[in-house]
Amino acid sequence: MTFARSSGILLHPTSLPGRFGIGDLGRECFRFLDFLQEARQKIWHVLPLGPTGPDHSPYQCRSSIAGNPLLISLEKLVDEGYLQRRELQSAPRFPASKINFVAVQRYKIGIYRRAFAGFSQDPAYRAFEKRNAWWLNPYSEFMTLLEANRGASWTKFDPLIKAGDEAIRFHKFLQFEFFRQWQQVKVGCARRNILVMGDMPFYVEHDSADVWHSPRLFDLDTNGESRTVGGVPPDYFSEDGQLWGNPTYRWATLKRTGYEWWVQRFRKAFERVDVLRVDHFRGFVKYWSVHAGDSTARNGQWRKGPGIDLFRTVRRKLGDLCMVAENLGVITPEVEKLRKRLGLPGMVVLQFAFAEDGTHRPNNYSRELVSFTGTHDNNTTRGWWNDLRRAAKSRSGSQARRELARVKAFLQTDGREISWRFMQAVMASVADVSMIPLQDVLQLGSEARMNIPGRAKGNWDWRYTPASLTPRIATQLRQLTEVTGR
Repeated sequence: MTFARSSGILLHPTSLPGRFGIGDLGRECFRFLDFLQEARQKIWHVLPLGPTGPDHSPYQCRSSIAGNPLLISLEKLVDEGYLQRRELQSAPRFPASKINFVAVQRYKIGIYRRAFAGFSQDPAYRAFEKRNAWWLNPYSEFMTLLEANRGASWTKFDPLIKAGDEAIRFHKFLQFEFFRQWQQVKVGCARRNILVMGDMPFYVEHDSADVWHSPRLFDLDTNGESRTVGGVPPDYFSEDGQLWGNPTYRWATLKRTGYEWWVQRFRKAFERVDVLRVDHFRGFVKYWSVHAGDSTARNGQWRKGPGIDLFRTVRRKLGDLCMVAENLGVITPEVEKLRKRLGLPGMVVLQFAFAEDGTHRPNNYSRELVSFTGTHDNNTTRGWWNDLRRAAKSRSGSQARRELARVKAFLQTDGREISWRFMQAVMASVADVSMIPLQDVLQLGSEARMNIPGRAKGNWDWRYTPASLTPRIATQLRQLTEVTGR
């Protein structure tokens, strides 16, 4: 699989501006698409779009298929006739640059219930319900029981509490509206010649409709609790490794089913996006398995994944799919062999390029790569640079001083405009695709970081403000895109 030489922007929809406390699929989303078109960007890279759990991570969702109801535009619900515009006039004043998830959820769910009261099932809804019943019914029942049990783990659900039909229909309504609005966004992207690159997590959350409905596919004990959980060993991001807490898979069981759960997951993903970044690709070769009782990921062990067998099955049933392998972290020759056999582009991240020589330095790039200045797990480039300079000034900062010297020599910079110097480096490289987090386009510091791996709380809440995307920035980005042939 090859890409045309192109570039794009990484921005999760929750980070869009708007007056209802969180980005949504309404007016500001289409203004962002206009910015991408004006700046000649051809790809919009989003994080997983599923309904998030209590830590609000898009990598810890209540379903591998469903959409996040918090992304539903309230103004579009008015346009559909479910609400009166005056019903939105009393919205609280939410922070402009951060998401208060608790307050947003409390407000928006209340408004959604009003909208649901004004909703009547039409042929489009009935067709959606019928076509998606295989995942929509269990998801809606699970969410109803989750609410009725006040957010308790599904293993602690009260067996006397049953899911009411009206509550189930409410969750189906939310999914219908999410996918209707997302399809409008997809059409808007297509009209602007913009591809959507999505993101598929390797694991799913334990407290999800997937695990509740199909526990046989996951490594659980007789009570439904995880026996082993996923993560990664100590690495660049964390000295203790990362303990994700998701249940690992029973790959032998999945194979006996013809990997049907994975096939359906891929099928639905490609209904939403044009390109799919497959997160933690190395897990398909070997995955880090940690005993569920451990407090860190240090004492895990590598276990064999399904390898090429799963992908052969998916391709046989769905055909060739446009995917990117996330091959960051502890990558072995075996992992790269699988990636190349499948013909999938890998990833390189410029922030990793200067600690040592290796594949992440632009002079070592090849065409079949997607080059990032940084990902959602990295600091912003400005924040990374500031941290590196501080570390270099410390008494024990000899390694940081060497890294700082390499950055200055390679990019021929004193650090001013460091974000744009990084952008120039990845966009001028031979890599077919370059991806830039919007934070780097805006030259923002650590205050705009999206996620700190290993930290459970306080992530995913950054938003840009409406005035951020100026004509000057669009022109500057367009000029860089054009001069680098993207």
